[in-house]
Amino acid sequence: MAHDWQQDFERLVDEHQSMIYSLALRMTGDRGLAEEIAQDVFLELDKNLGKIESAEHACWWLRRVTMSRATDALRRRRVRGMDLWVALEDEHGAPAEENTAGVSAALGARLEYLMTTLPEAQRSALILRYQEDMMPEEIAAMLEAPLATVKSNLQRGLKLLRAKATSQLREFIRGVKTDA
Repeated sequence: MAHDWQQDFERLVDEHQSMIYSLALRMTGDRGLAEEIAQDVFLELDKNLGKIESAEHACWWLRRVTMSRATDALRRRRVRGMDLWVALEDEHGAPAEENTAGVSAALGARLEYLMTTLPEAQRSALILRYQEDMMPEEIAAMLEAPLATVKSNLQRGLKLLRAKATSQLREFIRGVKTDA
């Protein structure tokens, strides 16, 4: 009986499309670019489906390719000099006043922006650790980096994110408290 590769592909897309999109979005901060990356990842999966050995291998492979494609996209964007802050403001607008949902959305957008300002290695490590719930050892294997480097990127990334959040969100938070 012949193996149904099309059925395998469709199952993998159904199971992992939200994870792939979410990883790409967190890395790039751009919905359109995240969609493009997800499409590229699944096109690559289609070409390499016969090499996938198990469900765990598929998940690992998809994460790795997504992180690689997102990093490549960020490098291309940096070369073109696009200002992420302007793009974020255009997409999300200014923080909503006297609207708790709006404040939460605006704060979330600012935090997502701050993630995009982290160095790529730190951002990758943080996203894989806290969004994908991967252990440092798994991240090291996926990124082909020494475990000590991954742990250092996690520690430095959190420290830098906290510092950026403290300095850049102080006024935003102060404004929310006076509105309440």
